Amino acid sequence: MSDKITIIGIGDDGVDGLTRQAHDTISQAQLLLGPSNLLAKFEHTGQSQLPLSADLEEMAATISAATETPIVILTSGDPLFYGTARFLCEKLGKDRFEVLPHVSSMQLAFARVKESWDEAYLTNLATQSLPRVVQRIRSAEKVGLFTTEQTPPAKLAQSLLDQGIDYFTAYICENLGSPDERVTRGLLPEIAQQSFGGLNVMVLVRHPDVPDRPSGLKGKRLFGNHDECFLQSRPKRGLLTRSEVRVIALSELNLCSQSVVWDIGAGSGSVAIEAAQLAPEGSVYAIEMDPEDYNLLIENSKTFGTDNLTPILGEAPDAWRDLPSPDAVFVGGTGRAVVGLIEAVWPRLRSGGRLVINVASLDNLTAIEAALKALNGEPQIMMVNISRSQQQMDHIRLESSNPSFLVTAVKANTDH
Repeated sequence: MSDKITIIGIGDDGVDGLTRQAHDTISQAQLLLGPSNLLAKFEHTGQSQLPLSADLEEMAATISAATETPIVILTSGDPLFYGTARFLCEKLGKDRFEVLPHVSSMQLAFARVKESWDEAYLTNLATQSLPRVVQRIRSAEKVGLFTTEQTPPAKLAQSLLDQGIDYFTAYICENLGSPDERVTRGLLPEIAQQSFGGLNVMVLVRHPDVPDRPSGLKGKRLFGNHDECFLQSRPKRGLLTRSEVRVIALSELNLCSQSVVWDIGAGSGSVAIEAAQLAPEGSVYAIEMDPEDYNLLIENSKTFGTDNLTPILGEAPDAWRDLPSPDAVFVGGTGRAVVGLIEAVWPRLRSGGRLVINVASLDNLTAIEAALKALNGEPQIMMVNISRSQQQMDHIRLESSNPSFLVTAVKANTDH
């Protein structure tokens, strides 16, 4: 047997669910380490046993000090899925360990409700704050959560309802893999009134095509509001101009209090709404051809109280034919149509006015640059690449968003 320390995952089905390799590895070990409830399953096998503390640093110190070999560490489920193996490998070095996983309870939960989990938001309420988890759930399609005694399913369900998030079907999967396994399905108001056993996984599945509900506007910003403050269409989420990019774009538009602004391809209106707040004595025209997004734009404008914003349902350039000429234009979109929009809007832009375009494709970027140069626009290009922190166990990692490009051009001032 290898001198490496072997970490073995055990499911709720206990010893019966172990593979032959796991059985053999445990039988050859001189020392078993793990939580007391798992060690109790092997109390008659004759090896030395040493309970491990739930404190990860103390656990690592105990393992480092152990002298008996071979050593087996018993854990629940998949040790690398929100488990101890990830921490120990990072703390003590991967070369010291072998890992024999059991199917994690999270995998079992998604299997029981017959949903894929490849794009689900997965988290553990033992390591994440409830307000943070609630806000992440707001825009998720599917969610898998390890609940805790402090935050059981009912408390999470009520917290979601308190924030206007009522568009999920919930599944509470208890005692997975054991004889008394149970799966309860219900809407969040129903789950909020029930109690469940401590060993459970909560799965949330979003109702089809339901828009995100905006979070409360307490502390509403003049600009740079969180993405979650805006209603967004489903399943097209991701087309909203993200808050960090939006802040830079608004700065590049160089608005004053009386500016006339066009937002072409306004979507659900985040740029147009914040432009309206920055130009309270001016006028903002939000042009959108998709009826669903147009309706969301109207609702978002009502939420923010932007009376100086005019939503326009229509396709450019016909949609702007009768509008007053703009001091600033924002264009957000994809595909070759963007170049055509730029060529059509440039003659309408006032002298000294600014055009800002947000695109994600390098191909589009090249075409836009060429079009602006042909119009004597002297484009300035900026790549925005934002990373946001994500908590994993007791570590923080930075998760990057897809790069986004902002192109700014100023129309030559021909006024004298």
